[in-house]
Amino acid sequence: MKWFKRLAVATCVVLALAYALVLGILYFFQRDFQYDRGGRMFALSETKLPQAELVSIPSADGSSVTGWYEPPAAGKPLIVYFRGNAQSFSREHVRFEAFVADGYGFLAFDYRGFPGSPGEVNEENILADSLAAYDWAKAKGFPIVLWGRSLGSGPATYVASRREADALMLETPFLSAVSVAADRYGFLPVGALMFDQFPVDQWIKDVDEPVYVAHGTADHTIGVSHGERVYALAPNKDQLWIAPGADHGGLWERGLWDRAKGFFERAEGAALSQRKTPA
Repeated sequence: MKWFKRLAVATCVVLALAYALVLGILYFFQRDFQYDRGGRMFALSETKLPQAELVSIPSADGSSVTGWYEPPAAGKPLIVYFRGNAQSFSREHVRFEAFVADGYGFLAFDYRGFPGSPGEVNEENILADSLAAYDWAKAKGFPIVLWGRSLGSGPATYVASRREADALMLETPFLSAVSVAADRYGFLPVGALMFDQFPVDQWIKDVDEPVYVAHGTADHTIGVSHGERVYALAPNKDQLWIAPGADHGGLWERGLWDRAKGFFERAEGAALSQRKTPA
């Protein structure tokens, strides 16, 4: 029996050491797991956006972020687009081409640490960059609507909770980044380990803008329940669209833009009525 006890103790020690090693790797390299900073910044000449401009937006601490900007046609709003987690915002140029084709303006940009914008990626910088982008866009004088995709649902909701816009569109949002991590690594104390937690569940409570949430039932990156719970917390609900069988990147092909346009038209109509109503 002594050999069995020794084996059991040795096994427990090995498992404890392995667990501690996993904790250490995730703690010290967590941002490498959380953010996909690879890829490249596309040139506007590679797109169908002949009128768009390459812009540099001043952010916190004397830094800046790089983006693309095109003003809207008369009577249309400017979409401030908060990109997802993968590579550069510029890889989504097909979306921006669709915006422009329908008269919408847009501002899209890379947070610091992503291909177009040098610097360190972390929650503090992402939120500061997002506020700077909003303020830069707002100064143009056009009506503003916000669109946050995946990771971008965090800063988009944060901006909406602290600034005034006409609408908040959330595509595959999360309740919080730490809750997504808990879904994947439930055997780890992610709440105690994670630096960048993006508490959308708290920020959404302070959002006055109408909120539209889109999610797919086959999303294995951010489960559909996140979108449902975010929508349930929104004070000013417009619509929740759950697309059967759609995965994390599949909503655009399912007609998301047509639904977004309908939402923005409703929101702009309501905002225009409010602006015309005497205080």
